[in-house]
Amino acid sequence: MGCLEEMKYEVLLSQCSFKEAREYIKKNFNEIVEVPPGYRLLNVHLIGVPPLLIGIDGDRVIFPYTKPCYGTFVLQVEALDEIGRLRSKR
Repeated sequence: MGCLEEMKYEVLLSQCSFKEAREYIKKNFNEIVEVPPGYRLLNVHLIGVPPLLIGIDGDRVIFPYTKPCYGTFVLQVEALDEIGRLRSKR
């Protein structure tokens, strides 16, 4: 896909801890995939304390994104092409 700044994304939770991001995704989404730190999603490498959880909701992925100096956010992005790859990890 490309740079997150070029995508249409929604911030669901801002400036949270890795644990808060994980709990938010676990509580609010039924379909969840666990990935290791460094997993490449939408051409960005996810960083954080394992387990990193990615939620799937329709045609959207919900994931923790850490931006140095800004903190960790839970983002929602339309990403149909990533969903199949995520589902194959289960």
